[in-house]
Amino acid sequence: MAKAKVSKELSVEERLKALYDLQKVDSEITKIKILRGELPLEVQDLEDEIAGLQTRIEKTELELKDNETAITNKNIEIEDARALIKKYEEQQDNVRNNREFDALTKEVEFQNLEIELAEKKIREFKFKIDEITKVLDNSRLFIEERTKDLDLKHSELDAITKETQKEEDELLEKSNQIAENIEERLLTAYKRIRGNARNGLAVVPVERDACGGCFNKIPPQRQLDIRMRNRITVCEYCGRILVDKDIEIPLAELEKKLEQERKEAAEAKAKKTKRKSTRAKKATK
Repeated sequence: MAKAKVSKELSVEERLKALYDLQKVDSEITKIKILRGELPLEVQDLEDEIAGLQTRIEKTELELKDNETAITNKNIEIEDARALIKKYEEQQDNVRNNREFDALTKEVEFQNLEIELAEKKIREFKFKIDEITKVLDNSRLFIEERTKDLDLKHSELDAITKETQKEEDELLEKSNQIAENIEERLLTAYKRIRGNARNGLAVVPVERDACGGCFNKIPPQRQLDIRMRNRITVCEYCGRILVDKDIEIPLAELEKKLEQERKEAAEAKAKKTKRKSTRAKKATK
């Protein structure tokens, strides 16, 4: 399903804020998945292992059936050979010369050899059947144990999922809602960066003059550009999208706040200077 178009054109500041909000929500979803730990992977591995064992058992059962069929066929060959021997022995009573008798004798000997060969094959097939049966018994026992392990892992995963599923569903819905307001190009870039990042962070603030993702220093001029929020800036080292640490405060409000802080700092400095001047005058009297 194609993503709905962004309803209105967002400013750069609004785009950065939306990306930052999306990152926060997606990070919360990642925390929930980390809480589940390796259980989903362990469950998947066990399911794959059991499926492989079942396939192997099916092939082994077919091999067992083939050997049993081969024994049946050899028994039929033995019965046919015995019937021929009986026929040849009856014909020997009605031969007219020694040459016919010797020819029938050779046929009887040949059929006896066929019987011996068939009996030898039957012994080999029975030996194979014994070996295959042992393998099947061990495989069935092993698959039973692994199925118990899978049931246990499923129970553990279901318990954790039950605790976090509602929160995760709400976060996923919120993530989708935020994503709908981000243009396709930016969203694709965000997902690509996040997919390549080890910690899943695609949008990071600048903290202590450094990238919040790779911790490399950000030049002062670039930091100023980031604080101005008039362009989307990526870290030249790790490729993450950079925002200022006060991105959650609208720029207009932030400027008022900073102006107030500068004013208070200047007043405090003036008061401090005045106190020093007063003390200096008293000291000279």
